[in-house]
Amino acid sequence: MKKETMIKINDVSMRFNLGIEKEFSLKQWFVNIFNPRKFKKEKQEFWALKNINFEIKTGEVIGFIGSNGAGKSTLLKIVAGVMKPTKGSIETYGNICPMIELGAGFDMQLTARENIYLNGAILGYSKDLLDSKFDEIIAFSELEEFLDVPVQNFSSGMIARLAFSIATIVDPEILIVDEILAVGDIAFQAKSEAKMMEMITGGTTVLYVSHSLEAIKKLCSKVVWLEKGNIKEIGNTKDICDKYENYTIKHMAGNYDI
Repeated sequence: MKKETMIKINDVSMRFNLGIEKEFSLKQWFVNIFNPRKFKKEKQEFWALKNINFEIKTGEVIGFIGSNGAGKSTLLKIVAGVMKPTKGSIETYGNICPMIELGAGFDMQLTARENIYLNGAILGYSKDLLDSKFDEIIAFSELEEFLDVPVQNFSSGMIARLAFSIATIVDPEILIVDEILAVGDIAFQAKSEAKMMEMITGGTTVLYVSHSLEAIKKLCSKVVWLEKGNIKEIGNTKDICDKYENYTIKHMAGNYDI
């Protein structure tokens, strides 16, 4: 029997250090002698996330919205296990398929054929599984003619198609998606969206980041709105998207003399 709760985010905070200066270089030593105040740099702390708490139920499709730098992608990377939070913890109760940076695990010198096995291994797929799904991956990506071409010669859209096709050969219990439906041509976007819908209707729990409110409204049952590392609001998709849209319009208007 499946757990009712699939993900628990417990008081998660994430800190980055900015503007770190090497203190002991010869050049810096001379700079500090002649003008120590002007050139001295101190470590600056930037909190990308601050005390984030919420739970995600099995089968929920959660959209994450917010301005650039709000902490959306950072939170997804922490849930995926790519990053470790400075404070707090994440509990997950299912296998995770992270589609955060498509193609990040590719070796650009290798061919598409070789990268299927390399990227698949990084995602935790066995060689037997990749062998059995190889034709399916190629058919979905529509890259039959480019199997033995080094990926460095691919367009960004072709790389996205190959990476998406590899990542979605299994039906994960938790799917993490960061803006990937915005890549590739229109036909592939439609096909990848259909594949997403197939996973969603099959009961997969989905965490989805997008700047497209239309895509959020179409796919998500609930929305988490983040601003400056804090949860501003969680709730019904349409209600939160409407509030965010109004907030964005007011915020933009405040930056101009109207």
